[in-house]
Amino acid sequence: MLIFVPVNDKTTSNMATDKTTYWIDIADEDLEVAEDLFKAKRWLYVAFMCHKVIEKTLKAYWCATQDDDPPYIHNHRRLAEGCGLYEEMSGEHRRFLGMINNMNIEARYPDYKSGIARSLNEQTSRNIIDETKQMQ
Repeated sequence: MLIFVPVNDKTTSNMATDKTTYWIDIADEDLEVAEDLFKAKRWLYVAFMCHKVIEKTLKAYWCATQDDDPPYIHNHRRLAEGCGLYEEMSGEHRRFLGMINNMNIEARYPDYKSGIARSLNEQTSRNIIDETKQMQ
């Protein structure tokens, strides 16, 4: 597990703990949805849900380690840099962070989505889920 989120740290306020737990809980739910979508062979949406899992995990880490709330952004690198985590990541984790960031298909044009969809299959989707679990 790459991202350790200190939920029970004595220096963390109750509000920060509540926010951290909130982000962890919904990230876990999104990972379950990604697994269900994998079984349904919906590769594009597997990748999108994994994008959301990483974003929410980063926001949980932010809440656990920073005094302010995470910004309303979806860019994984900016979130990781903002909470000081990016510098701690291995090159492989940084590569995955960049790749999964591109899977944000919300409000994208159909051509963009279809281009991503063509790059995904059962094996790439399984790899995305597995790497997401490693970073969670």
